[in-house]
Amino acid sequence: MNIGIIGAGAISNFLLQKLNGRQDIKIKSIFVRDKEKYQSLESNFQVTLFTDLDAFLDSDIDIVVEAADLHAVKSLIPSVIKRKAVVLISIGALADVELLKEISHLSNEYKHEIHLPSGAIGGLDLLQNAHALGLVTGVSLTTRKPASSLIDEAIDEAKVVFEGSAIEAIRQFPKNMNVSIVLSLAGIGFEKTRVSLIADPHIDKNVHHIEIVGDFGEATFTITNNPLPENPKTSYLAAMSILGTLNRLDGRLRIGG
Repeated sequence: MNIGIIGAGAISNFLLQKLNGRQDIKIKSIFVRDKEKYQSLESNFQVTLFTDLDAFLDSDIDIVVEAADLHAVKSLIPSVIKRKAVVLISIGALADVELLKEISHLSNEYKHEIHLPSGAIGGLDLLQNAHALGLVTGVSLTTRKPASSLIDEAIDEAKVVFEGSAIEAIRQFPKNMNVSIVLSLAGIGFEKTRVSLIADPHIDKNVHHIEIVGDFGEATFTITNNPLPENPKTSYLAAMSILGTLNRLDGRLRIGG
């Protein structure tokens, strides 16, 4: 499977390092806005850089990994999905209901899949299975983050900085609440999924606690994320979830789901 990546940041570099030298999954092309800035990637990882989207999509790739930002999803993915399957990382963009409708329609029309990695959380397969008959009644996410990553003021005790729906969480904290969007899409929707965001001066890692209630029973998950060694602003698990998604796409034995 040949991969094209949009973006050349921390996630892209993680994938390049982990997939470099593999024969079954290869990164062949990278779409960037500034080719000169990232020129070293071509020699370091034997990839080709593109600044023209059509030329990028014409290259020898089977699937596109979006590893850029919300703007890239909005401006590029509607064109990409017409020609290639997509692994979408900046899932927060799908809080824009019109954009979600557009790319879902294009995915159906052009028969190209959109894959949403679980990112910094887990349990999405359980949530989807439990909601197969529409009988999950409650989903909540409580996220605790180091206070300095959320607020400017110095605090001595944990402080709730947001409580409300997932749709409002991503609007107010677009760089911090991607997990609330993928959780909503897997379960009971943006409006019904409840989110609490806590700034905690006593922690140095992000902690996500998920509670699910329905006819199946109850489930809880707590995930404490280590940062990506190369970039402390990125979750290690979020990066690995993309690699795991690509590995599963290329395999024949599918577990869970």
